[in-house]
Amino acid sequence: MIKKIYSIFIIILLLVTSPLLIRYLLINQKLSFLNNIYFNFPRIITRIKKCPSYDALLKRTLDNSFSVSIMNNNGTLISSYNDEIPRMPASNLKLFSSAYVLSKYKLNNNLKTSLLKKNKNNYYLLGQGDPDLNYENIIELISNVKENKIINFNIVEIDSKLYWPNGWTNTDKLYEYGSPITSLAIESNHNKYDDIYALKNFIKNYLKNKFPNSKIYINFFDSEKTFYLKNIKEINKVYSTPILSLLTLTNSESHNFTAESLFKNASNTWNDNNYIKLKRWLENKGLPATNAYFADASGLSRKNKITTKLVVLFLDKMRYFNDFKAYQSTLSITGVRGTLAKRFVNSELSGKFFGKTGTLSNVFALSGFLYKNDKPIIISIIQNSNKIDKEKAFKLLRDLYYLKSC
Repeated sequence: MIKKIYSIFIIILLLVTSPLLIRYLLINQKLSFLNNIYFNFPRIITRIKKCPSYDALLKRTLDNSFSVSIMNNNGTLISSYNDEIPRMPASNLKLFSSAYVLSKYKLNNNLKTSLLKKNKNNYYLLGQGDPDLNYENIIELISNVKENKIINFNIVEIDSKLYWPNGWTNTDKLYEYGSPITSLAIESNHNKYDDIYALKNFIKNYLKNKFPNSKIYINFFDSEKTFYLKNIKEINKVYSTPILSLLTLTNSESHNFTAESLFKNASNTWNDNNYIKLKRWLENKGLPATNAYFADASGLSRKNKITTKLVVLFLDKMRYFNDFKAYQSTLSITGVRGTLAKRFVNSELSGKFFGKTGTLSNVFALSGFLYKNDKPIIISIIQNSNKIDKEKAFKLLRDLYYLKSC
């Protein structure tokens, strides 16, 4: 009987202490092979231990339009304020979508734009949404077209109904930040509608000048039918800059087109505007994404909803991702670069916060890693209000830096 009681006690002790032991080993990198296992494991190991000084600061500083979550280096949630209320995150959503992309690609992978040929006179221009694609690249690609009595040139593109994700407003579509998301985009479609049809005219004029005696037909080819092109010969190609550079453009400069293009390639969703794969990816890692909603990959949609608690738990788990250093390197840095370059310049906080901003009308968000004594505190601040106060969010970041940690 005593042996049975002892055995039960040992089992209970192991069940209670094992997660904490694993967490200790992860934090102190005692067993590095555990990192990748934990990153992909469908569970999170964390604790809640309130920090009175942080709690007092949040209550003293904020109103109910704010949500805040703070986690220390040991994976302990030490302070929160309205942290389970779903809010519009604006470009803070890129923290998730860029990580998803990084999990599907190697750092030196590229996006490819190809020219394919079928028979003697049928050509297909096929792209992957390279944000830096330009007319010089197009000339380089189509220089391989050969003279023929009839030249059929097909531009492979998605349905126009899919140019914009759900929740992008008509006003958004008037500006460069709301450019249509297409697989063949000249300089990220910064001229909006014009670039899509200007490409067709450009190719037609180029081929007519080169082959004045040929009949040139330029058509759009539905990208949903690309299965017809599987066995067609590729005769030319150009590559984008490496994925890591594109992710830096996404996060540091908050480039919406690049965020959307990369996610569509990584998730193989060029022919739909469904972002459920992002939510499932988070849920499969044990993260509390049940009440989250993802309507795009850039954060421009007003239909997106996340919690600050989800953000910090996610960023904490990213620390155990094999390419975490690369991921963190894509973020803005206070006083150094990106959307945070002009914040805390020539101050002690310069270079200490690696994060992501998010701005829409009635939305401001600020999330990332604040380094104190070379150890990160993970912070997420989101405000949804018709009276946005960005300065309050940055003051809170500064106060948290100088306030003694618990």
